[in-house]
Amino acid sequence: MMDSQQQQPADKGGPLVGYRVLDLSVNVLGPVATQILGDMGADVIKVETPDGDYTRQVGPSLGPKMGALFLNTNRNKRSIVLDLKTPEDKETLLELVRSADVLVHSMRPGAADRLGIDYETISAVNPRIIYASASGYRLDSDRRDWPAFDDVIQGASGVAGMMNRATGEPRYFPTVIADKLCGYILSSSISMAFVWRERTGRGQQVNVPMMDAMVGFNLIEHLWGATVDKPELGLGYSRVFSPHRRPYPTQDGHICVMAVMDGQWLRLFDAIERPELGRDPRFANAELRTKHIDELYGALAEAVATKTTAEWRRRFDLADVPNGPANDLEDLLTEPYLVETGYFQRHEQAEGVYVSPRIPVQFSDSPGQVRRLPPRLGEHTEEVLSEMRAQRPEA
Repeated sequence: MMDSQQQQPADKGGPLVGYRVLDLSVNVLGPVATQILGDMGADVIKVETPDGDYTRQVGPSLGPKMGALFLNTNRNKRSIVLDLKTPEDKETLLELVRSADVLVHSMRPGAADRLGIDYETISAVNPRIIYASASGYRLDSDRRDWPAFDDVIQGASGVAGMMNRATGEPRYFPTVIADKLCGYILSSSISMAFVWRERTGRGQQVNVPMMDAMVGFNLIEHLWGATVDKPELGLGYSRVFSPHRRPYPTQDGHICVMAVMDGQWLRLFDAIERPELGRDPRFANAELRTKHIDELYGALAEAVATKTTAEWRRRFDLADVPNGPANDLEDLLTEPYLVETGYFQRHEQAEGVYVSPRIPVQFSDSPGQVRRLPPRLGEHTEEVLSEMRAQRPEA
């Protein structure tokens, strides 16, 4: 393992080649963050208990403890097994810390304290390390050690309430959005800490409180009147709560269409053969359209129901109005754009074919790549420990 200061040339891997990450996280949030770092070239060592990450058991499996959810969050990693409740394995972890750039965990702060892997302990071993974690709430709050999973944070941050306003029933988004969003934030925060360390030579502690992150995410458009210190004007962007904001039924399916600027709306009105709407004072500008959004979207829905999806796609394309299909999950496997760009990549291995989504970020000089398939439990324990022993200074 080379020092992070001695970067390989850009054509040898992604922008994080040469950095080592110890990944003690489980479930979704932490593994999403560390997979991103691995995709970008970092050497990610996934430290697992003898039972392994819980997600190994979730979804159709490619082999023993190789469930689909695990496969989708753990490529470009090496797996080692350590029981941190034993003194021997705890000492092994601390020895690995000495050559690491980052340690990531997703446990409650109190649990990390009890295991003796708190920031103070880890940074004493390696002052340059970036100690990154995600918790439900801020480390300096009374809720520091409250348990939190995706559904809990969706509810507390207002997601379920927004769904109630939109549909009449509190519901969660049908995706683990809090885990995934916070995972992306954690990975980008770690990258920012790399920049700080390059400038100062110092590591630091990085924490993403899920509650704070999700509330901020939700309120970008929904803080509304409270943004100008007038909550009596209401919270919530009315456009997105309109019952007509949905894929519009056509004669033979559905279509998604959206206009924003004045010119787009005028072209849209012409395309649906309702040019008089462009002269309607209720729809004269963005402020008025937002105020009368139900009437506007209702008129659009009524018009779109009169023709086929293909005909509307043709008309909206000619009018340069943003539009697209309302794909189901199964449709994504044959979606023309994803097929054209080779989005789904097939990897052959002994247990069968592993299909991975393409890395979504493009770098002109240092692109990420899938270098390692998701590891079997403990697959690299001896390999990593042999490297560690080889790095020990001679007595």
